[in-house]
Amino acid sequence: MIPLTVLKAALICTVAIGMTGGLIAWRERPTPGSVPLAVLLAGQCWWSVTLLFRIDATGIAAKAFWVDVSWVGIAVIPVAWLFFSLEYSGHHEYVQSRYVAVASIVPLCIAVIGATNVAHDLMYVGSTLVDINGVTMLERTPGPWFWIAAGYTYLLGLLGTIPLLELITSDVLAFRAQSVALIVGLVVPWLTNALYLLDALPTYGVDPTPIGFAVSGVAYLGALTRFRLFGTNPAPIRYARRLAFDRMEEGAIVLDSNGYVVELNDRAAAFLRADPNDVLGRAFPDAFPQVAAVVDEPEPTDRMVLREDDGTRAYDVSECSIVDRTGRTIGRSITLHDVSDHLRRQRRLTVLNRVFRHNVRTTTQLILGHAEEIDDDGRVADRIAGHALEIEELSEKVRRAIDLFDRDRTDRRPLSLDSILRDGIASARDARPDVTVDYDGVPSDVYVDGLLTVVFEDLLENAAEHNVDPDPHIRIDVEIETDDDAVRVVVADNGPGIDDEELAVLEEGTETPLRHGSGLGLSLITWGVDIVGGRVEFADADPTGTVVTVHVPIRPRPS
Repeated sequence: MIPLTVLKAALICTVAIGMTGGLIAWRERPTPGSVPLAVLLAGQCWWSVTLLFRIDATGIAAKAFWVDVSWVGIAVIPVAWLFFSLEYSGHHEYVQSRYVAVASIVPLCIAVIGATNVAHDLMYVGSTLVDINGVTMLERTPGPWFWIAAGYTYLLGLLGTIPLLELITSDVLAFRAQSVALIVGLVVPWLTNALYLLDALPTYGVDPTPIGFAVSGVAYLGALTRFRLFGTNPAPIRYARRLAFDRMEEGAIVLDSNGYVVELNDRAAAFLRADPNDVLGRAFPDAFPQVAAVVDEPEPTDRMVLREDDGTRAYDVSECSIVDRTGRTIGRSITLHDVSDHLRRQRRLTVLNRVFRHNVRTTTQLILGHAEEIDDDGRVADRIAGHALEIEELSEKVRRAIDLFDRDRTDRRPLSLDSILRDGIASARDARPDVTVDYDGVPSDVYVDGLLTVVFEDLLENAAEHNVDPDPHIRIDVEIETDDDAVRVVVADNGPGIDDEELAVLEEGTETPLRHGSGLGLSLITWGVDIVGGRVEFADADPTGTVVTVHVPIRPRPS
């Protein structure tokens, strides 16, 4: 048996080391893990102090009292260890009041039952005094709640060790050293207590676990001072990775080895208009059939484009394997990169290229051809003048296109929709003075993107200028869509309508040398509406003409 003087000295050292470590931890608040560690060390000190008083106590009642009240500190230790480990390692989602309350139910019962054992004998069913080498010791027979307490303590100790085992393989040396020191601080008293329960240590009724706390206290102090436990802390790592994953510009979907969706970031959910609660755990083709159809093509290319049903967005879709440290494939990562703006600019450049290479060149050649035939007949001169006007009109369209793109790159101020429409009506009447425009107005407090000035000016000019009806008529109707915080503008005319081939090119958004539009007007309208985040629809009017419906978001009134 260990001499009492040695035992007392060890316990006093345990209390001193524990109090020092607890004060250091408490001073580090609010660093993750500091408060739970301080509580853990306080529990260890309590247990050690009660053992000191138990040794010096005389009589069975006095010794039993100090054993009973020691359970207050014993009950605190496993809960504090678990939540220290979770908070220190960055698992903050579990360090919440409701989880702490649930985990504390059994320890609270242990503390109460242990401290009041004299009334019910649930913790110990019997107590006797024995004389060992002239020293009176207390031996107690464990009751049912003693084994419940032991099992629960070991369970929480094991659960708290798991997050630290992950840090042993960390690339950061400080984290590896910290986790090893913390695990040693747990294992030594844990092992000591296990040997005591198995009667493998000749302690004669004295639980030597508090002596093991001297080793754990040194380990914790080493982690606090030598390895900067709260100076270099791994808690942000998991959150930083999560934050980077959620805020990355690309959408990301993670699949397991069986092709089930196990994670997706916020961007992917927004791109695909998916609720994570609905798709997580589902098979990839069932959760995202459109993406799966692109990814699982027989011969996937490095660049795959996914389009939504309404054709407004496009994405590069790429796939890569997720492998573990052994090189084994454990899943796949699907990445979606929004290339809508890139493709939109490509289409604009294609149209501009076609206009300058085809329309301008053709019109210029006609002018040159007629110039060679010029004579005294005024009709030839009129034709030359007409083609020159076409070039002038085309150059004006190009100027507007350039203006549209320039405004897209700069901050655009909101303007009153009513003023924009009235300016457009004025432009239409300049182009065709005999046009009749029906417009009832719109409240002056409705503001939209100032870029729409170009859109409605071009839309109304086209409706007037290309109308061959002897009585040209334009009707403008405006409806506020309060549910979507948007406005719908419907422009109807009684002109010849839009050619089906022209509409098909606009809907597809691409042109080829053999299939293309006839000018820039309609393209300017669709580009401008798209830039401000709206949409435009073209339909035939009855009996003749075109109905153009423009949906655009309402902007806040400028201060």
